Amino acid sequence: MWHLLPPSALLLLVSSVTQAADRSKAVVHLDPPWVRMLKEDSVTLTCQGAYPPEDNSTRWYHNGTRISSQNPSYFIGAAKLEHSGTYQCQTGLSLRSDSVKLQVHSDWVVLQTSKSAFREGEHIRLRCHSWRNKRLYKVTYIQNGIPKRFFHNNTEFHIPEATLNHSGSYFCRGLIGQRNTSSAVVPITVGDPASLLIKPSFPSWPQIAFCLVIGLLFAMDTGLYFLVQRDLRRSMRGKKEYNVKWSQDQDK
Repeated sequence: MWHLLPPSALLLLVSSVTQAADRSKAVVHLDPPWVRMLKEDSVTLTCQGAYPPEDNSTRWYHNGTRISSQNPSYFIGAAKLEHSGTYQCQTGLSLRSDSVKLQVHSDWVVLQTSKSAFREGEHIRLRCHSWRNKRLYKVTYIQNGIPKRFFHNNTEFHIPEATLNHSGSYFCRGLIGQRNTSSAVVPITVGDPASLLIKPSFPSWPQIAFCLVIGLLFAMDTGLYFLVQRDLRRSMRGKKEYNVKWSQDQDK
């Protein structure tokens, strides 16, 4: 006969099953939210995920290699070029997070975004950021070579609801003192997540028909070649037999 489990064991079993069913990916959040930054900037990476009771230890990965920090937040106080790369985290009750890619630049100005691919309807924030937060003014935001917004004082450029027309190459420029500075170009893509994936390309019907015709001609050419070779061998064999017979008749 089956033995009934004690209530404590039953609760433990139910809890473990529920935790296994609810196991999901952790998420890395940035504060400030920019994925592009300049040398000496600071950023805090926070891991959001499920933790076991009384255990908030977190595993952090930089470019796939585990780093020493086990805190739920990972702080970069003065960014260096070597801090560039992908970051992931994992908690005791979560799967490893998707990668967040940080880019550290050694320029005077950088155009900052929270990511490079957006869904339609999402809010896009662009920020023209200067090294050591030096005063930047007469700032222009440019998309595909066309100026989109000008600010006398440095101000973020907001696109409240992104559309497909907002995809393109962006950069910003402005003045630091008397120095005219421009950021590097940042590609931004707007679209449905499924459309951002690379779709397999299938041959069109004309291409298929062309391949079939070429294959048929090749098969016909190959068949004719073997037929000619067979007839040629028969002809040579017949000629040889005729010569032998003619020689025998001459000897009689």
